[in-house]
Amino acid sequence: MAGKFARSWNLMKASAAVLRSDKALMMFPLLSGLCCLLVAASFIIPIAVAAAGMEHVSRDTLPIGWYVATFAFYLVQYFVIIFFNTALAGAALQRLRGKPTSLSAGFDIAKSRIGAIFGYALIAATVGLLLRALQERLGFVGRLVAGLLGLAWTVATFLVVPVLANEKIGPMEAVQRSVELLKRTWGENLIGNAGIGVVFGLLTFVAIVIAGALVVGALTTESMPLIIAAIAVAVIGLTLLALVQASLQGIYSAALYQYAEEGTVGGGFDQALLEKAFRSKD
Repeated sequence: MAGKFARSWNLMKASAAVLRSDKALMMFPLLSGLCCLLVAASFIIPIAVAAAGMEHVSRDTLPIGWYVATFAFYLVQYFVIIFFNTALAGAALQRLRGKPTSLSAGFDIAKSRIGAIFGYALIAATVGLLLRALQERLGFVGRLVAGLLGLAWTVATFLVVPVLANEKIGPMEAVQRSVELLKRTWGENLIGNAGIGVVFGLLTFVAIVIAGALVVGALTTESMPLIIAAIAVAVIGLTLLALVQASLQGIYSAALYQYAEEGTVGGGFDQALLEKAFRSKD
């Protein structure tokens, strides 16, 4: 187990080397997050009003309008997330292949695949709504089943975004391609991606503890400027940490796609390390 986490740590460091060479890649998840906040704000008020009018409505008899609104929210959110992730993956693939890249180059790639991105967002929104309905109607069992199905969906579609960024195929073909590439290279062994999640989960926990202590310390001074500064530092620190994680995961997925497709990974990555960490189960 220690060896697995060590390899994951090495992969994260390799991803960080690529990110350090082009810090502008963090703009993609930043813009994605800002757009998602705007989308959420545009939906939250009407949905909250509708929910208030359905206080006495059973979950088993929710009106169709509720599901339509939820589906629309999922669709727009997924489209925004997938669009920016595709831009990040496209730029990362160019960087990994030693080609010059930029924010505009990443956005050009995403815009050229906007039809497929919308199609995949439609699929993802449908899956999300079905899992949500399953959770609401079957209680604890539904939440358990939905969690397992959601995990399986996440694994199956792990490489869809870099596929969309690099291949001119439709959304369903992209899902099938993702499954094919995963089986070909490392099957269900998601050590590296899980390792990044674990490492950043720990870092986020530590950051929250430090931020909490900082804010509490500022509160004891009863100085409004210090309190505002402490809150600002905490928010900025946690936001930067989230941006680095999102960027690393995008670069990581692009590198895995390139390795699965071409047998090489490009700049910043140790191919032997990837072969060891993501060896096929066969």
